[in-house]
Amino acid sequence: MLSVKKIIANPDHFINALKIKNFDASEIITKIIALDAKKRALQKQIDDLKADQNQIAKQIGILFKEGQKDEADRIREKSTQLKEEIKNLEADFTPIDTELYNLTIELPNLPHESVPKGKGADDNVEIKNGGEMPLLDAKKLAHWDLAKKHNLIDFELGNKITGAGFPVYVNKGARLQRALISYFLDKASQAGFTEYIPPLMVNHETALATGQLPDKEGQMYYMEKDDFYMIPTAEVPLTNIYRDVILEEDQLPIKLTGYTPCFRREAGAHGKDVRGLNRIHQFDKVEIVCISSPEKSYEMLDEMVAYVENLVKSLNLPYRILKLCGGDISFTSALTYDFEVYSAGQERWLEVSSVSNFETFQSNRLKLRYNVKGKKQKELAHTLNGSALALPRIVAAILENNQTPEGIKVPEVLVPYTGFEII
Repeated sequence: MLSVKKIIANPDHFINALKIKNFDASEIITKIIALDAKKRALQKQIDDLKADQNQIAKQIGILFKEGQKDEADRIREKSTQLKEEIKNLEADFTPIDTELYNLTIELPNLPHESVPKGKGADDNVEIKNGGEMPLLDAKKLAHWDLAKKHNLIDFELGNKITGAGFPVYVNKGARLQRALISYFLDKASQAGFTEYIPPLMVNHETALATGQLPDKEGQMYYMEKDDFYMIPTAEVPLTNIYRDVILEEDQLPIKLTGYTPCFRREAGAHGKDVRGLNRIHQFDKVEIVCISSPEKSYEMLDEMVAYVENLVKSLNLPYRILKLCGGDISFTSALTYDFEVYSAGQERWLEVSSVSNFETFQSNRLKLRYNVKGKKQKELAHTLNGSALALPRIVAAILENNQTPEGIKVPEVLVPYTGFEII
């Protein structure tokens, strides 16, 4: 959430900056300025009346001490009138304050100054690539055919049990999935991330605090009776561990990781680009989250990008790293790097990770602050997160890139976890 105080101080800066995200904020910011002025005027009236009320209370005390009961009672009536005026003004204040808050949470985060302009994915900028492209013969198969051939993933059974987008992993497919989860968690622990197993359902406050609400409301599965949301990513519960928390500067940075299933509607998706594991409603992911001081958050972002790159390298997958343009960056992010791996069976790139710095956007909603040494005023921390990694497209690329006439070779780093070298 952006700072109303900063918006009021320099509205043109916010309007122009959000144009990079192809978001026209002029109308919302105009309303914010008007509502803030009303809120301040009402607050001044309330404060002035409360000051008068305090002064009258002192006078009443003095009059009683002096034995002037009738005069004290007369003045008390005035105090009662003031109390009623304050009550009415506060009744007017509450809806204005609520409307101001609701308008503010509709504004996306400001993009970092390095975010390139662009309308969508085609305008993202490749900053690095690596790995060797696999050379497969003309008989190569896509992962959905390989999964069926080797009895690894049953998409039809998932459709029967639940519906499209809920695959069932079978036999060595299930073991490969479990191996990847264990491998990613072990690597995160070795890198100093503290592991959590968080809830898979969150309340409204939690979803709001990390920016999933109101932006992603239509993409989350919602249980109306309980007012719970199924998590779209472990980022949501992990980051909320520090909601309403005041940290000490020497506690930073804080590094968290967690494996969870993730749930997303992904409405309106059709065609070959979403076939098989390319886009599903329930998938497994290991997430990394960092809480940092503002001064070191971009250094931390670079570390996280390097960490994810090493994970992808260890699986021997061809990859590229993209800096997202303004039109493709998320509602909450200030700067995002996407990782894509090449899937040889489909002959296309698949996104497997996003690593982002949210700066103070989430921490302002979370009320996540820290005590700065030598300063009385607390500061908002910066939050960051990344997929390390999302499993479905990693599995797709592993199956497709490593297919041979003898079977599918398992990446060497996974063999201690799977117990087999080839499928």
